[in-house]
Amino acid sequence: MIDILRDWYRRHFTDPQVVILAFLLLAGFLIIVFAGRILAPLLASLIIAYLLEGAVQKLTRLHMPRILAVTIVLLAALALTVAALFSVVPLMSQQVTQLVRELPGMISEGQALLLQLPERYPQLITDEQVVELMGAIRAEATLLGQRVVAFSLASARHIVDVVIYLVVVPLMVFFMLKDRDLILDWVRGFMPRDTRLASEVWREVNVKIASYVRGKFIEILIVWAVSFITFHLFDLEYAVLLSFLVGISVIIPYIGAAVVTIPVATVAYFQFGLSSEFAWVVIAYGVIQFLDGNVLVPLLFSEVVNLHPVAIIAAVFVFGGIWGLWGIFFAIPLATLVHAVLKSWPRPEQLEPADTGADTDTEVGDTRPQ
Repeated sequence: MIDILRDWYRRHFTDPQVVILAFLLLAGFLIIVFAGRILAPLLASLIIAYLLEGAVQKLTRLHMPRILAVTIVLLAALALTVAALFSVVPLMSQQVTQLVRELPGMISEGQALLLQLPERYPQLITDEQVVELMGAIRAEATLLGQRVVAFSLASARHIVDVVIYLVVVPLMVFFMLKDRDLILDWVRGFMPRDTRLASEVWREVNVKIASYVRGKFIEILIVWAVSFITFHLFDLEYAVLLSFLVGISVIIPYIGAAVVTIPVATVAYFQFGLSSEFAWVVIAYGVIQFLDGNVLVPLLFSEVVNLHPVAIIAAVFVFGGIWGLWGIFFAIPLATLVHAVLKSWPRPEQLEPADTGADTDTEVGDTRPQ
């Protein structure tokens, strides 16, 4: 067994480039896992700066000074964020409060429907099963209410932290964008001189991650807007809240659309019943999901590596379990990173010709006249 491990180590880790790449990946993983909460403002600022860098570069190509381009882009991003907070958040808060108030009535109506099932389908469900199901629904509703109250108290308790984030993060983003070259040069000072393999992996992943993240934000906004317009035309209650859920559901490929179907169909059923309006709402929601998956996604993510659905779902579970919501959001970019590393990782048959070539170059160099 030891010989097998030794042979595996020699085949994969004798190349210094592989060791450097493995060290960088391991160091980044450990920093995020063990110091992610402490460094959360820094990581958030880094991600936001990474997203805004594309807009800054477009302005600098127009011969605009970098500091002016950074100021314009950052002020525009802050203005859009503040406008969204003051226009959308109050409406969503109002609809969440209204939904919590009407939730007991929905549960009572649902229980009345459940009590009719044993009469209609006695061979499939019994009264005892209905009673157990109703007890589970009441318990989940009570737990949901407790979570909402706890979340509200926690939000009030951490309001100071929110204010600090609102002040510190924009400042850090500004200096990261303004002094990008200085920061990168400082980081390179701690890196090994020869990082060809790591640079190759980063170049391949950089474009894909940037296009994915920016495209995902655009997809969320488009799906959110189209869903809101559609629900508003059908006069569906909680249109702002439901359209927001549909918009952010695209963060989780495949799973998100299936999960959000439940609240959309539930609200439509309790508002319209089993009517043509209910059917049209469900059909419209299905059309939105179909167009998103088959038209919008191919247009926005043409530069992203096409991963198998099984790989995407596995990445969502793995990275979501490690880093929560951020892991879910970056599941596809992280899966792309893993794919790029595996693709660029030297194979044993690739290492031998490289070594031979290096020896040949050395011999040729020795025979040159001094």
